[in-house]
Amino acid sequence: MLAITAVGLFLPFRCAKHAGSRLTAAFRLVLVLVLALSGAGLAHAEDGYDLWLRYRPLPEAQAAAYRGHVAQLVLPAATPRQQAARDELLRGLGGLLGQTPPTSDAVSVDGAVVVGTPASSPTIARLRLDTRGLGHDGYLIRSAVIAGHPVTVVAAADDVGALYGAFHLLRLLQTGGSIAGLDLRETTRMKLRVLDHWDDLNGHVERGYAGNSIWGWQKLPDWLEPRYTDYARANASIGINGTVLNNVNANAAILTPPYLDKVKALAGVFRPYGIRVYLSVKFSAPIEIGGLKTADPLDPAVQRWWRAKADEIYALIPDFGGFLVKANSEGQPGPQDYGRTHADGANMLADAVAPHGGIVMWRAFVYSQANTDDRAKQAYTEFKPLDGKFRANVLLQVKNGPIDFQPREPFNPLFGAMPKTPLMMEFQVTKEYLGFATHLAYLGPLFEETLRADTMARGKGSTVARVIDGELDGHALTGIAGVANIGTDRDWSGSDFNQANWYAYGRLAWNPMLDARSIAEEWVRMTFSDDAAFVKPVVDMMMQSREAVVDYMTPLGLHHLMGKGHHYGPAPWDASGPRADWTPVYYHRADHDGIGFDRSSSGSNAVAQYAPPVAGTFNDLSKIPDAYLLWFHHVPWNYRMRSGRTLWDELVVHYTQGVDEVKQMRATWQRMDGRIDAERYRKAAVFLGIQEKEALWWRDASIAYFQSLNGLPLPAGYAPPQHPLSYYESLSFPFVPGYRP
Repeated sequence: MLAITAVGLFLPFRCAKHAGSRLTAAFRLVLVLVLALSGAGLAHAEDGYDLWLRYRPLPEAQAAAYRGHVAQLVLPAATPRQQAARDELLRGLGGLLGQTPPTSDAVSVDGAVVVGTPASSPTIARLRLDTRGLGHDGYLIRSAVIAGHPVTVVAAADDVGALYGAFHLLRLLQTGGSIAGLDLRETTRMKLRVLDHWDDLNGHVERGYAGNSIWGWQKLPDWLEPRYTDYARANASIGINGTVLNNVNANAAILTPPYLDKVKALAGVFRPYGIRVYLSVKFSAPIEIGGLKTADPLDPAVQRWWRAKADEIYALIPDFGGFLVKANSEGQPGPQDYGRTHADGANMLADAVAPHGGIVMWRAFVYSQANTDDRAKQAYTEFKPLDGKFRANVLLQVKNGPIDFQPREPFNPLFGAMPKTPLMMEFQVTKEYLGFATHLAYLGPLFEETLRADTMARGKGSTVARVIDGELDGHALTGIAGVANIGTDRDWSGSDFNQANWYAYGRLAWNPMLDARSIAEEWVRMTFSDDAAFVKPVVDMMMQSREAVVDYMTPLGLHHLMGKGHHYGPAPWDASGPRADWTPVYYHRADHDGIGFDRSSSGSNAVAQYAPPVAGTFNDLSKIPDAYLLWFHHVPWNYRMRSGRTLWDELVVHYTQGVDEVKQMRATWQRMDGRIDAERYRKAAVFLGIQEKEALWWRDASIAYFQSLNGLPLPAGYAPPQHPLSYYESLSFPFVPGYRP
């Protein structure tokens, strides 16, 4: 910004007659110094907007080595999608290499890059590459020889695959990969790779920590923010191919003609990037906007209304993806209001969109206030009996754990339990329970932990990833959803490190078998620096960050200990609220003698919802991992842990360890000063300072409360809480971001 200001000050003098005589030597010196400072770095100030698509110039030696491999671009640009691939390559190569290669219809020099499909590129057609099995999205990147010229070929069966391949090629350059002797083949088994936006029509984002909704509903359909295209570019770069525009706690107005025109406009922006739009719908919409007296899914008038609404939508948006539905959960209307099942409701909507090729994503996040059993059991109890009763175009959308996106949960027992029904994963990218925007919590390890969990449903190796990618039970319709962390903040996600969670989600959606560390390294190299002295320590820091959050918030299987409504900060003492299962005391069940929720065979028997080998491990105190101990067992404070410490001492150690881990992260980041731009460095440094203070708050408040129950001393050498319990109990936060009363 200062560079622009300095130039703006200088130009009026330069353009005025006799300008030189009016400038004193001192003022000239000031201008020179300002411009010099600008050239030294301030002119390159970064605000995070470019995400991992920064395309900053590579070191000259590296750029020179790459230029020989990208001396020419040979690719079609006859369609919007082909144009998108061409534009991205020109933008990326020009930025990374310092010069934009010429484009042509035919290879004429060594080092050409040829992009397209056999149908769009005669050059690729002549190569007779085997594009079978690539599907709609897959691609090849091969080194080849055409007319005597060594070339790099990006080939696909469909234009969207060619676009994904173009992004992959740019990623290789950004991360310092070799582009000589390439022979890459990329496919995905995940048909739907979707971002769910919990955005309301008034601009509020439920559980959003990066500003307001990026959708400018009041300006649509006329004004299309350039940001929409950049959003589509970012998603396409990691293979995301769907976006649900509105909150699962839906407003029926989204289905009215004025809003459908706005949705159509967004769909037009996203289409060149292979992204379909979906809408969350309110089950009672036929009543609220349709003039009907019922929303009973078996009522013929209701069925006709939904079919007509689907016809209306597809007439406007022929490639509309379908509906996402939250029903009979947290007060939302649904088929159970009429004595019908979830299958009845989902199938009615599925029949409406089926003629157009649409799908229905029906959320399995359900729990009723009237339920007196363990909340963790409710989704399984309601949906397991419905296995095989859903239409072929219904995906059951299941949260990664049985409660609600906690820092750590065991995998949801529905995975592996419904072999006749395609299940899609629902991850939360926005950090509702992991410190909002300011805490560094890289979620790649959380996603990986869930995807690699073995359900044992069909024997050893029946991982969650194999359930959702269709391999385990032979499903063709597959999908994964991530609750977006995107808002109007200039850096998109509330902090630069939160961008890594969006990126990791997309990469794992494309290939659930990728590992979180490799993804983190890729992201760091693209987003910050390719300097090994920066990359390794920062990746190490990221990889420990989620475990640090678990330690200072919810160690040893504790869960749901945050303040209600805002979910900001600890409140393990809270027993208030309209329903028991919204209160922390319901989940930790601590008293003078012990702590933990007994879900063993002698308690709620939630363990029985897992396959017998898994249930046996969770049920047995001698076998259960420490990480899930208090999720499944209520144990005495003096219970002897594997470490040799008592449970109470172990909890205090973990709480303190979490704070210490944040201190280590801060120290690591301090050593990175000067290795990246000052703006992003400073923001992350400040946020890590906030995280350390709030980690200590979590530690001290939790220890103070539990100590008030058990009366036990702290282990030797561990500091007591900084304040009495009454201080922590007195804090309130009615205006924190993402608050929902």
